[in-house]
Amino acid sequence: MADGSVTVAEVEASFKKFAVHGDTKATGKEINGKNFVKLCKDCKIIDGKNVTATDVDIVFTKVKAKSARVITFEQFSQALTELAPKRFKGKGQEEAVQLIYGLIAGKEPANVGVTKVAKAGAVDRLTDTSKFTGAHKERFDESGKGKGKAGREDIPDTSGYVGAYKGEGSYEDKVKEA
Repeated sequence: MADGSVTVAEVEASFKKFAVHGDTKATGKEINGKNFVKLCKDCKIIDGKNVTATDVDIVFTKVKAKSARVITFEQFSQALTELAPKRFKGKGQEEAVQLIYGLIAGKEPANVGVTKVAKAGAVDRLTDTSKFTGAHKERFDESGKGKGKAGREDIPDTSGYVGAYKGEGSYEDKVKEA
C-alpha cells in the first residue's frame, strides 16, 4: 500500500477532489459529511468490520464545529487520526495514519453504481412499430412513421367507389372513350 511516507499534499489533492464531488457550489476547502463518507468508502477506509459508515459519521460529527455542516482539511486530518487506529488495529498511531494516507493519496471519486441510461433493448422492443398489433398497427405506415389523424380516426372515403375496387379513378377514362 504505502511503501514510504505519503505527502500531505497528495492527501489534500484527493480531499479537494472529493470535496467538490457532486456540489457545484463547493470550493474544495471544506468537505461535507456525505462526501467524507464517500471518500472513506471509495478509499477503502470503511472495511465493514473495523470501520463502518456509522463510525465515520460519528468521527465527522466529533471533529466538526457544533453548528457547522462541513469540515476543513485540518479537521479532516484530525478525523483520520481518530479513524487510523480503528482501521489498522495493532499498528502504532503514526504508522496507522501513514497507512490511511496511503489509502487516500491519488484517489478520485468513483462513479460506480451511478444511475445509467436505460438499456436500449427494452426501449427498442417497445417502440418497434413492426411488432404492433391490432388497432395500434393501423397508426403507422410500413416505414414506422405515424400516419397522424388518418391513423387515429376512421376518415370516410367519399370517392363513391367500393373499398376493395381496384379500378378506382378509371371511370373518367372509360366515359371519354365512348
